[in-house]
Amino acid sequence: MGRVSQAQAEENRRRVVDTASRLFREQGIQVSVADLMKAAGLTHGAFYKQFASKEALVDEATAHAFAELAQRYSDGLERHDGQRAAAQQTLIDAYLSVEHRDAPADGCPVAALAIDIAREGGGREARRVYAEGVADFADFLAGDDQDGIVRLCTLFGALVLSRATKGSPLSGEILAAAHAALTEAG
Repeated sequence: MGRVSQAQAEENRRRVVDTASRLFREQGIQVSVADLMKAAGLTHGAFYKQFASKEALVDEATAHAFAELAQRYSDGLERHDGQRAAAQQTLIDAYLSVEHRDAPADGCPVAALAIDIAREGGGREARRVYAEGVADFADFLAGDDQDGIVRLCTLFGALVLSRATKGSPLSGEILAAAHAALTEAG
């Protein structure tokens, strides 16, 4: 089989990073390289042509997930003509939805990656990217009289607890209670 073009190699790398970002949010960073590459539609050997290590991919996939999140709130601001409170409320509505609860692969990296990042060593790039992403998200959620960190903690906690209790009535109650608390506070 011949060598792939530089453009194809770049596309393959993007596909692996995107696939890893989704799988890590859905299943955790313990996903094997073999399973990851199979999900990306590429061979296991192709991984080592693109990445120095799985840790390097975790770093890049974490950055990718947070870039997607930042794009979501940027798009929300654009849709709401720069009206921050309206963009925040739209994000809160989507964040505390059953659809978001049930789709971690496409969801918030704050909630999906927290445990894995906490278990990783403190010097890793993924931890730095995660901390910056959390800070940026909290900044977006802040308002004139609202603490963005408190709002983020409410969102995060509600989503994690709702996912952990999925299948019971409590799951929906958690989402509704957090939504009401954030809506009343805002």
